[in-house]
Amino acid sequence: MSVAIPASLVSDVPHLREKTSKIGLIGRALAIFRVDEVVIYPDELETDQRREINLIATILAYMETPQYLRRRLFKIRPELRYAGILPPLRTPHHPLTDKIKKLKVGEFREGVVVSQTREGSLVDIGVEEPALIPNLRINRGVRVTVKVLEKEGRLRVGLADPRKIETYWGYTVRISRRPLGRMTREGGFDLVIATSRWGDPLNKVLDELRDSWRRSRKVLIAFGAPARGLREILAQEDVEMRDFADFVVNTIPKQATETVRTEEALYVTLSIFNLLLDE
Repeated sequence: MSVAIPASLVSDVPHLREKTSKIGLIGRALAIFRVDEVVIYPDELETDQRREINLIATILAYMETPQYLRRRLFKIRPELRYAGILPPLRTPHHPLTDKIKKLKVGEFREGVVVSQTREGSLVDIGVEEPALIPNLRINRGVRVTVKVLEKEGRLRVGLADPRKIETYWGYTVRISRRPLGRMTREGGFDLVIATSRWGDPLNKVLDELRDSWRRSRKVLIAFGAPARGLREILAQEDVEMRDFADFVVNTIPKQATETVRTEEALYVTLSIFNLLLDE
């Protein structure tokens, strides 16, 4: 499941601290509801939004990175000035174990290659000493997913494919330089769902939506911005909502507020889909 969020996500809050807090809520929602990919798209086509996109992407990527790897992967950056207020994800790939004796053979960990030797590559996996990936030389600084093979004597691990791990293993962050309509057309999605107050009440399309969801391998759920909904955002490309999405749904019928913030819509929508579509 992929989620598309706009670059102007934090345009309604002026200070970096509040922006960081708001992005932190987004990161928590992505992890709670097992989102695989978050795509940040430009939604004001006449404005240079690279700064906003990079801010959101940096903070979300920082949140997704296990704490023990952050110093290696993220240098001092102005975007992370208030990273200390971000909530922890506490997902399976963010373990608290920091001792070799507490590792389990067969356990998966995230790591960063710290050096190469004649025997292979040494990887920091968050314990007292680097683990060895035997007979494989990987460039320093590369993030890898590994499986613990042996911990008696020399700590040895092997490369693992995170897509084949049965538990949730975090989200990836993707920056789209293309506007939403074009990005979606080129994204290879089997099912596209747009959220809008002008959409169909979810209960009216639920059965059809559930059937489409079960047949799909790659799903995108798109969200609008604080100041403009998806209809206005897509209009900049001369794209109609019904041409853009397979389903346009209203997950907050009879809303009493004039607008619903993106992070609010994210929690509401993903919680409903989690309950109704994951049966």
